[in-house]
Amino acid sequence: MPEFVSSDVIRTAFSRAMSDMYRNEVPQYGTLMLLVRDVNRNVLAAHPQLKRDMERAGEFDRLHIERHGAIRLGTAQELADTARIFAVMGMQPVGNYDLSVTGVPVHSTAFRAVDEAALSRNPFWVFTSLLRLELIDDEALRAEAERILSARQIFTASALELATRYEKQGGRTAAEIAVFVAEVLKTFRWHRSARVSAATYKALHDAHRLIADVVSFPVPHINHLTPRTLDIDTVQAKVPECGITPKETIEGPPRRAYPILLRQTSFKALQEQVSFADDVAGRAGHHTARFGEIEQRGVALTPKGRALYDRLLDEVRRKTGGGTDAQYDDVLMAVFEAFPDAYEEMRRQGLGFFRYSPVEGHLASPPKTMSLDEPVAGKYVRIDPIIYEDFLSVSAAGIFQSNLQSNSKTDYGSQSNRDAFEEALGRKVHDEIALYDAMQRASIENCLAALGLPAAAAA
Repeated sequence: MPEFVSSDVIRTAFSRAMSDMYRNEVPQYGTLMLLVRDVNRNVLAAHPQLKRDMERAGEFDRLHIERHGAIRLGTAQELADTARIFAVMGMQPVGNYDLSVTGVPVHSTAFRAVDEAALSRNPFWVFTSLLRLELIDDEALRAEAERILSARQIFTASALELATRYEKQGGRTAAEIAVFVAEVLKTFRWHRSARVSAATYKALHDAHRLIADVVSFPVPHINHLTPRTLDIDTVQAKVPECGITPKETIEGPPRRAYPILLRQTSFKALQEQVSFADDVAGRAGHHTARFGEIEQRGVALTPKGRALYDRLLDEVRRKTGGGTDAQYDDVLMAVFEAFPDAYEEMRRQGLGFFRYSPVEGHLASPPKTMSLDEPVAGKYVRIDPIIYEDFLSVSAAGIFQSNLQSNSKTDYGSQSNRDAFEEALGRKVHDEIALYDAMQRASIENCLAALGLPAAAAA
């Protein structure tokens, strides 16, 4: 019986290969990596308790390898094949994001690990978007885009064959996985030669820059890789010192002592030279799609917490007119004062998801009759934030629009079509809230068992 490699090992091998490839293709990504490393090191040196908390919660080791990427696909078959490829790496589709209401003609999911232990080993994600061809108004252009996309195959025959063997046998050997990683990496490389004529590219580009990016090239090149920082505000301030221009505003919630959800910033997309199918010698075009991004992650919010977050964000938009001028950050900070900035208060109000664990030294002496609130208050139980592993539609769209610099529609006026997305995917997407809730419930059960308390104490 051959010795199979775990999906966690495969995911780590692929994410490292992807990072090396992207660093070679986009040197600014390497610059961001060094900046984020230095900022994280300084934060941990200044806050040793944070380091201890992250080590205890299994968050520290993953910080140095944590990345998320993004790709854009054109057809249902491409999405289904991508799901099979990522399944080999232990990555499942989580969440469904409709970006069409923000002027980006795609719906998306995040392929990631869903098991808590797997996330702690390597939480590599890929935000994967599927073009909604039905949102192209021009019927002739829509038909041309469909024809172009139907003629391409984004994965090599070898990659798909290895995925099939993995599905049948439940694993692959280290030698086979080395081939698998190399073959799959070809799908994410940058290709400067477009498959369309200059005129077709322009027509697609005029409809929406993202449509041109999806349809025009032989494979869905990775368009960014994102390291995780512990202080995105410092990174944002220091990026210009590296000769890189960041977007004007950090997407997501404001700076807080106890971060929530996800904050993101990026540098402007590169203008890269490309050739078209009908190019003549000495003539070249340009394409803008790939960029750099940085993120800071905080505690995952419960439905109640997310409702409060969404309400406050809507209030910010009303007060700022949806713009991101110099006053935006001030308004954002002021409005979000209504959201508690302390873990225990978030936990008490049921706004965030937390991991419960017994405090060493109290395992043998807790009271035998109490609610879960009492051991937390009495220091018998420690809480740690369950980190938000997913994405925010508005923030993702803000990053896309900033880098696409699109002057096209701001709202396609379409209805979310989750059923169509899952049909193309060939499986249901996981509910991210259910995943966080399961993590919290499991930690409570394990904690109560360690303290010798009945399950009723969780009430």
